[in-house]
Amino acid sequence: MLPFTQEQFLAVFVSYNRAIWPVQFGMYQLGGLAVALLFWKPKGADRVIAGILAAMWLWTGIAYHALFFSAINKAAYLFAALFVIQGGYLIYAGVYRGRIQFGVRSGSASWVGIALIAYAAIVYPIVSIARGHPYPAMPVFGVTPCPVTIFTFGLLLLAAPPLSRWLLVIPFVWSLIGGSAAILLNVPQDWLLLASGFVTIPLIMAENRRRA
Repeated sequence: MLPFTQEQFLAVFVSYNRAIWPVQFGMYQLGGLAVALLFWKPKGADRVIAGILAAMWLWTGIAYHALFFSAINKAAYLFAALFVIQGGYLIYAGVYRGRIQFGVRSGSASWVGIALIAYAAIVYPIVSIARGHPYPAMPVFGVTPCPVTIFTFGLLLLAAPPLSRWLLVIPFVWSLIGGSAAILLNVPQDWLLLASGFVTIPLIMAENRRRA
Protein backbone atom coordinates (compact mmCIF):
# COMPACT_ATOMS: atom_id res chain seq x y z
CA MET A 1 0.00 0.00 0.00
CA LEU A 2 1.34 3.41 -0.99
CA PRO A 3 1.20 6.35 1.46
CA PHE A 4 -0.57 8.55 -1.11
CA THR A 5 -3.39 8.36 -3.65
CA GLN A 6 -3.28 8.70 -7.41
CA GLU A 7 -4.91 12.12 -7.06
CA GLN A 8 -2.18 13.30 -4.68
CA PHE A 9 0.49 11.84 -6.96
CA LEU A 10 -0.81 13.71 -10.01
CA ALA A 11 -1.28 16.89 -8.00
CA VAL A 12 2.45 16.90 -7.26
CA PHE A 13 3.17 16.97 -10.99
CA VAL A 14 0.78 19.89 -11.45
CA SER A 15 2.49 22.02 -8.81
CA TYR A 16 5.98 20.87 -9.84
CA ASN A 17 5.54 21.51 -13.57
CA ARG A 18 4.06 24.94 -12.95
CA ALA A 19 6.83 25.88 -10.54
CA ILE A 20 9.78 24.90 -12.77
CA TRP A 21 8.57 26.08 -16.18
CA PRO A 22 10.38 26.52 -18.63
CA VAL A 23 13.00 24.03 -17.38
CA GLN A 24 11.06 21.24 -19.13
CA PHE A 25 11.65 22.91 -22.48
CA GLY A 26 15.36 23.23 -21.73
CA MET A 27 15.63 19.55 -20.79
CA TYR A 28 14.02 18.54 -24.07
CA GLN A 29 16.63 20.63 -25.86
CA LEU A 30 19.42 18.94 -23.90
CA GLY A 31 17.94 15.52 -24.65
CA GLY A 32 17.82 16.39 -28.35
CA LEU A 33 21.45 17.51 -28.19
CA ALA A 34 22.46 14.22 -26.56
CA VAL A 35 20.76 12.25 -29.34
CA ALA A 36 22.31 14.45 -32.03
CA LEU A 37 25.77 13.88 -30.54
CA LEU A 38 25.29 10.12 -30.91
CA PHE A 39 25.49 10.62 -34.67
CA TRP A 40 27.63 13.78 -34.90
CA LYS A 41 30.67 13.07 -32.79
CA PRO A 42 32.77 16.20 -32.28
CA LYS A 43 35.56 16.13 -29.75
CA GLY A 44 34.18 15.84 -26.23
CA ALA A 45 30.76 14.58 -27.36
CA ASP A 46 30.79 11.63 -24.95
CA ARG A 47 31.50 13.89 -21.99
CA VAL A 48 28.67 16.21 -23.02
CA ILE A 49 26.19 13.31 -23.26
CA ALA A 50 27.24 12.01 -19.84
CA GLY A 51 26.94 15.54 -18.46
CA ILE A 52 23.40 15.88 -19.82
CA LEU A 53 22.39 12.59 -18.18
CA ALA A 54 24.00 13.73 -14.92
CA ALA A 55 22.10 17.03 -15.04
CA MET A 56 18.80 15.17 -15.45
CA TRP A 57 19.49 12.89 -12.49
CA LEU A 58 20.69 15.70 -10.24
CA TRP A 59 17.79 17.99 -11.11
CA THR A 60 15.23 15.23 -10.62
CA GLY A 61 16.74 14.15 -7.32
CA ILE A 62 16.86 17.62 -5.81
CA ALA A 63 13.98 19.50 -7.45
CA TYR A 64 11.41 16.73 -7.87
CA HIS A 65 12.11 14.22 -5.11
CA ALA A 66 13.47 16.41 -2.32
CA LEU A 67 11.43 19.57 -2.87
CA PHE A 68 8.08 18.31 -4.20
CA PHE A 69 7.50 14.54 -3.95
CA SER A 70 8.59 14.57 -0.31
CA ALA A 71 5.38 16.45 0.51
CA ILE A 72 3.40 13.22 0.08
CA ASN A 73 6.08 10.57 0.62
CA LYS A 74 8.97 10.97 3.07
CA ALA A 75 10.84 8.15 1.30
CA ALA A 76 11.44 10.76 -1.40
CA TYR A 77 14.45 12.00 0.57
CA LEU A 78 16.06 8.58 0.15
CA PHE A 79 15.13 8.60 -3.54
CA ALA A 80 16.67 12.06 -3.85
CA ALA A 81 19.93 10.76 -2.38
CA LEU A 82 20.00 7.87 -4.86
CA PHE A 83 19.41 10.20 -7.80
CA VAL A 84 22.13 12.58 -6.65
CA ILE A 85 24.56 9.67 -6.26
CA GLN A 86 23.75 8.50 -9.79
CA GLY A 87 24.25 12.01 -11.15
CA GLY A 88 27.54 12.34 -9.30
CA TYR A 89 28.79 9.01 -10.61
CA LEU A 90 27.87 9.98 -14.18
CA ILE A 91 29.94 13.14 -13.73
CA TYR A 92 32.86 11.15 -12.32
CA ALA A 93 32.85 8.27 -14.81
CA GLY A 94 31.58 10.04 -17.91
CA VAL A 95 32.64 13.69 -17.62
CA TYR A 96 35.76 13.66 -15.44
CA ARG A 97 37.27 10.28 -16.36
CA GLY A 98 35.78 9.98 -19.86
CA ARG A 99 35.08 6.27 -19.41
CA ILE A 100 31.73 6.20 -21.24
CA GLN A 101 31.79 6.24 -25.04
CA PHE A 102 28.43 6.55 -26.75
CA GLY A 103 27.50 5.72 -30.33
CA VAL A 104 25.03 3.93 -32.55
CA ARG A 105 26.22 0.45 -33.49
CA SER A 106 24.71 -2.63 -35.05
CA GLY A 107 23.07 -5.21 -32.82
CA SER A 108 20.03 -5.70 -30.62
CA ALA A 109 21.35 -3.54 -27.76
CA SER A 110 21.48 -0.45 -29.98
CA TRP A 111 18.02 -1.04 -31.42
CA VAL A 112 16.51 -1.46 -27.96
CA GLY A 113 18.39 1.64 -26.81
CA ILE A 114 16.99 3.74 -29.65
CA ALA A 115 13.49 2.43 -28.91
CA LEU A 116 13.76 3.37 -25.22
CA ILE A 117 15.02 6.86 -26.08
CA ALA A 118 12.12 7.38 -28.48
CA TYR A 119 9.66 6.08 -25.91
CA ALA A 120 10.93 8.37 -23.13
CA ALA A 121 10.90 11.52 -25.25
CA ILE A 122 8.00 11.00 -27.68
CA VAL A 123 5.72 8.06 -26.90
CA TYR A 124 5.61 8.59 -23.12
CA PRO A 125 3.82 11.98 -23.21
CA ILE A 126 1.45 10.71 -25.91
CA VAL A 127 0.41 7.80 -23.68
CA SER A 128 0.00 10.20 -20.74
CA ILE A 129 -2.36 12.42 -22.73
CA ALA A 130 -4.27 9.44 -24.15
CA ARG A 131 -4.84 8.14 -20.61
CA GLY A 132 -6.34 11.45 -19.50
CA HIS A 133 -3.24 12.94 -17.84
CA PRO A 134 -2.33 15.95 -20.00
CA TYR A 135 0.22 18.57 -19.01
CA PRO A 136 0.75 19.74 -16.29
CA ALA A 137 -0.60 16.60 -14.56
CA MET A 138 2.01 14.35 -16.15
CA PRO A 139 5.63 13.31 -15.66
CA VAL A 140 7.74 15.27 -18.14
CA PHE A 141 10.89 14.16 -19.96
CA GLY A 142 14.16 15.15 -18.35
CA VAL A 143 12.74 16.43 -15.06
CA THR A 144 10.86 13.45 -13.57
CA PRO A 145 12.21 10.06 -12.46
CA CYS A 146 10.59 7.54 -14.79
CA PRO A 147 11.26 9.22 -18.16
CA VAL A 148 14.79 10.05 -16.99
CA THR A 149 15.45 6.42 -16.08
CA ILE A 150 14.07 5.05 -19.36
CA PHE A 151 16.11 7.62 -21.32
CA THR A 152 19.21 6.66 -19.31
CA PHE A 153 18.76 2.96 -20.06
CA GLY A 154 18.43 3.86 -23.73
CA LEU A 155 21.68 5.82 -23.80
CA LEU A 156 23.59 3.25 -21.74
CA LEU A 157 22.56 0.58 -24.24
CA LEU A 158 24.32 2.73 -26.83
CA ALA A 159 27.51 2.96 -24.77
CA ALA A 160 30.50 0.99 -25.96
CA PRO A 161 31.36 -2.04 -23.80
CA PRO A 162 32.65 -2.67 -21.26
CA LEU A 163 30.29 -0.51 -19.22
CA SER A 164 30.66 -0.24 -15.44
CA ARG A 165 27.96 -2.21 -13.64
CA TRP A 166 27.79 0.53 -11.02
CA LEU A 167 26.15 2.80 -13.60
CA LEU A 168 23.23 0.36 -13.78
CA VAL A 169 22.51 -0.27 -10.10
CA ILE A 170 20.47 2.83 -9.21
CA PRO A 171 18.53 2.98 -12.52
CA PHE A 172 17.60 -0.68 -12.04
CA VAL A 173 16.54 -0.09 -8.43
CA TRP A 174 14.36 2.81 -9.55
CA SER A 175 12.86 0.73 -12.36
CA LEU A 176 11.63 -1.69 -9.69
CA ILE A 177 10.35 1.04 -7.36
CA GLY A 178 8.81 3.32 -9.97
CA GLY A 179 7.53 0.51 -12.15
CA SER A 180 5.81 -1.25 -9.26
CA ALA A 181 4.24 2.00 -8.07
CA ALA A 182 3.00 2.67 -11.61
CA ILE A 183 1.04 -0.58 -11.55
CA LEU A 184 -0.49 0.23 -8.16
CA LEU A 185 -1.35 3.79 -9.27
CA ASN A 186 -2.54 2.73 -12.73
CA VAL A 187 -0.05 4.92 -14.59
CA PRO A 188 0.42 2.88 -17.80
CA GLN A 189 3.04 5.13 -19.37
CA ASP A 190 5.40 3.94 -16.60
CA TRP A 191 4.73 0.24 -17.03
CA LEU A 192 7.58 -0.02 -19.54
CA LEU A 193 9.90 1.26 -16.82
CA LEU A 194 9.49 -1.99 -14.89
CA ALA A 195 10.37 -4.05 -17.96
CA SER A 196 13.17 -1.76 -19.15
CA GLY A 197 15.56 -2.74 -16.37
CA PHE A 198 15.06 -6.46 -16.94
CA VAL A 199 15.72 -5.96 -20.67
CA THR A 200 18.63 -3.53 -20.40
CA ILE A 201 20.77 -5.30 -17.78
CA PRO A 202 21.09 -8.66 -19.64
CA LEU A 203 21.81 -6.89 -22.94
CA ILE A 204 24.59 -4.78 -21.43
CA MET A 205 26.04 -7.73 -19.52
CA ALA A 206 26.06 -9.77 -22.74
CA GLU A 207 27.87 -6.93 -24.54
CA ASN A 208 30.42 -6.75 -21.71
CA ARG A 209 31.06 -10.51 -21.88
CA ARG A 210 31.39 -10.35 -25.65
CA ARG A 211 33.94 -7.55 -25.38
CA ALA A 212 35.86 -9.44 -22.69
